[in-house]
Amino acid sequence: MFCYQCQEAAKGTGCSIRGVCGKTDVVANSQDLLIYTVKGLSKLNLIAKENGIEKEEIDKFIMESLFITVTNVNFDDNVIYEKVLEGIKIREELKVELQNKGVDLSKETHDAINFIVDRENVEKKREEVSILKTENEDIRSLRELITYGVKGMAAYANHAYVLKYADKEISRFMEKALAATLDDSLSVDELVALTLETGKYAVEVMALLDKANTSTYGNPEITKVNIGVRNNPGILISGHDLKDLEQLLEQTKGTGVDVYTHGEMLPAHYYPAFKKYDHFVGNYGNAWWLQDKEFETFNGPILMTTNCLVPPKDSYKDRVYTTGVVGFPNVKHISEDETGNKDFSQIIEHAKRCSAPTQIEEGEIVGGFAHNQVLQLADKVVEAVKTGAIKKFFVMAGCDGRMKSREYYTEFAKKLPKDTVILTAGCAKYRYNKLEFGDIAGIPRVLDAGQCNDSYSLAVIALKLKEVFELNDINELPIAYNIAWYEQKAVTVLLALLYLGVKNIHLGPTLPAFLSPNVANVLVETFGIGGITNVDDDLKMFLG
Repeated sequence: MFCYQCQEAAKGTGCSIRGVCGKTDVVANSQDLLIYTVKGLSKLNLIAKENGIEKEEIDKFIMESLFITVTNVNFDDNVIYEKVLEGIKIREELKVELQNKGVDLSKETHDAINFIVDRENVEKKREEVSILKTENEDIRSLRELITYGVKGMAAYANHAYVLKYADKEISRFMEKALAATLDDSLSVDELVALTLETGKYAVEVMALLDKANTSTYGNPEITKVNIGVRNNPGILISGHDLKDLEQLLEQTKGTGVDVYTHGEMLPAHYYPAFKKYDHFVGNYGNAWWLQDKEFETFNGPILMTTNCLVPPKDSYKDRVYTTGVVGFPNVKHISEDETGNKDFSQIIEHAKRCSAPTQIEEGEIVGGFAHNQVLQLADKVVEAVKTGAIKKFFVMAGCDGRMKSREYYTEFAKKLPKDTVILTAGCAKYRYNKLEFGDIAGIPRVLDAGQCNDSYSLAVIALKLKEVFELNDINELPIAYNIAWYEQKAVTVLLALLYLGVKNIHLGPTLPAFLSPNVANVLVETFGIGGITNVDDDLKMFLG
C-alpha cells in the first residue's frame, strides 16, 4: 500500500505497511481501486451529460464512494469491494445507454472506463492503480491535491444531499476534476489552474451545506453546552450528520434514554431545532482521537454517522453502531430504507440495558458563533476593533489529531495576548475550548462557529468585516490564520480560503506529505502558505 492523504502519514512521507489510521493494506488498496473506478465513471458520466443523460443516482454514487475513502470513514474491505463492483455495473449500463443513443465510445480507451474485476484478479488490479504509478512527482502531487479536495467536497455535498439540497453544477465539477486526473496530456500549469477551480467549488459546496443546515434546523445561536452527565442510560452520537441526529432524537423521545454528542457533533447543540428535545443533554468527551478511552467510560452504545472512527477496542466494540458511509468489520450497521429513514430501535433497546455514562468532567462550554450570530454582534466587534480593544483575530480552525506536537495549539492559544480573539471551527477547538479566556467588551475570546464545514462561516465573517472597514483586500484585515489540518475535508477548506484570496495561512503541525517540493513552492510563492515552528517564535511572527 501507499497512502499519504492525511496529516499522520508515517514518517511524514506515507503509510506503506499499515495506515496510522488503522486501515490495512488491503483496505487502502481497495480504496485506491474504488477511486480509480469513480474516476472512470466520472469521465463516462460527463459524456452522458453532454448527450442529455442526467442520472441523479450516478452523481449520488460518486459522491458516496468518494466519502467512503476519506480518512477514518470505512475500514470494511467487503463493503469497498462491493462498491467497486457496483460502480462497474453502473458504468457498463451507462455505456449501453449511450451506445443505444448512437454515441461512439470507440475512442474512450482509458483503462478506468473499461476494466473489469473479480475476486481472482482484484489484488493485481489494486496494485496497478496505486497513486505511485504516476511517476512525475509534481503531476502526482497536483492530482492528489485535486482528488483530496474533491473528496472533502463530496463529504459536504453528501451532508447537504441527505437534507434534500443538491447542486448539479457542483457534481459536474467534481466529475470534471476527477476525470482530469486521468488525463496525461495536462500540464502542471493546467493542473494548478484546476486546483484553484476546486477552491471555487469548495466555497460553493460549503455555502450549499450551510443553506441546507440553517434552512432545516435554523441559524446557530449562542449556546451553553453541558459537559457533565445525568443518571439515565445514554446514546453517544459522533460524526457530522445532523439528519441522523434528528432521527435519533425523534425515536428516543419518551424512552428514558438520553442523547449526548461527541467530537464533531458538538455544534448540533447550537441549532434551534434541537433545543426542543429535553433528553438531548450535552456533549461527552473531546475530539475523535480520544474515543478509544471515552467510548469505554460512556457505558452505553455509540452511533458513528461519518468520520472520524478509530478502530474500536474489543472491550466496547459490541456497543458501536455505524450508519451511512461508515463501516468497520463485524460492527453493526444501520442502513436507511428506500425513503431515507433509519430505524434506530436496536440501538435504543441496547441503551436501556446499559449503565448511565461515567462522568469524566463537569461544567459548560459555549459555542454557536456562526456567521449569522456573529454578524448580529457586528457593531460590538467593529467598535472593539476601532477602539483597539481587539487588536487581532486568530483563525485556529481545522482538525485535531493524536500527535503530541498538537499540544502546540493549546500553548499558542494560552499565550495569545488578551486583546486577541480566536475564531474556530472543527475539532481543533478541543485543544483549548474548555480553558478560561474571558471576553472583550462582552465578546467571548473564543468564537466557535461549529463543524469543519462551518469554516465557511469564518470566511463570511471575514468578508463582512472587509466590507464594513471598506478595505480593498481581505488580507488587510487584522486576521491571522494558524490552522491545524488532518484529513481531506481540511484540504477542501484550505482550497476554499485560497480561492477567496486569503494569504499567509500557516498549516500544522506538518505540511501535507502529498505536496511535492515544487508544488509546495508554488503555494508558498503565490499564497504565502507556511508551516509552524514553536509558539514563541510564531507569536512574534504573527504579531509583527
